[in-house]
Amino acid sequence: MKISVIIPTYNRADFIVKTIQTVLNQTVQPYEIIVVDDGSTDDTEDILRAFLYINPNKIKYIKQNNSGVSSARNEGIKLSSSEWLCFLDSDDLWEDTKLEEQINFHKENQNVLFSHTNEQWLFNNKIIKQKKHQQKQSGFCFKENIANTLIGASTVMVHKSILDDVGIFDIDLKVCEDYDLWLRILYKYEVGIIQKQLIKKIAGHKEQLSFTTPLMDTYRIKSLQKHINSKYAKDIKDIIIKKCEILIKGAIKHQNKKIENYYSDLKSSFL
Repeated sequence: MKISVIIPTYNRADFIVKTIQTVLNQTVQPYEIIVVDDGSTDDTEDILRAFLYINPNKIKYIKQNNSGVSSARNEGIKLSSSEWLCFLDSDDLWEDTKLEEQINFHKENQNVLFSHTNEQWLFNNKIIKQKKHQQKQSGFCFKENIANTLIGASTVMVHKSILDDVGIFDIDLKVCEDYDLWLRILYKYEVGIIQKQLIKKIAGHKEQLSFTTPLMDTYRIKSLQKHINSKYAKDIKDIIIKKCEILIKGAIKHQNKKIENYYSDLKSSFL
């Protein structure tokens, strides 16, 4: 199997080399590693160019104007020359057998073109225990991923033909772009799972988008509205109403009448 690993990065000079090294340490090597620098202003470029000097054949480095993680991943997809794609966030780490385990899974399940793995969550170097409702699913599980995606971007392996069918990352979404794409995939395709923690998901640092982006449920609602006329319409509407209620409660707390009114009206339209 020919695999391209796509790593978007932005101001992750302290993380990026360690992240790439976990790909180079794989027991089965990918065809290529594509690092897309989304306009970093720290030492990321200098560090990467020095690192590339000693790894000239395996890694492609591209720097673009700051356009967001969706744009960076999409650029990597366009530049890739493999039938299979893996994504890796530049602050996450792979276990050495990650690719080998997923390759073996897909060879044994050739009808499944999309897979993910379990992951270990680390917050400030402390292991976070995952709750029952956060347990990952397999099969046709669109409905189970409506409220919040259970698929981590750094765990995914996907055949390019799926993206040719459903599209790539939505550049209009600053965050939750992976949630949006996984829902579009899960609406039509099943997902396989490798029941091993093959990823270390690193959290707790100040640059993390999920910590620095307010009102994340606004982006989830935009994603859900794409499926409002689907066979899951009732489930979609129920989750949108719940997310509107969360945003309304926050708006009241922070005395933001504009947001309160907007999501009150949106909620009412689904009642």
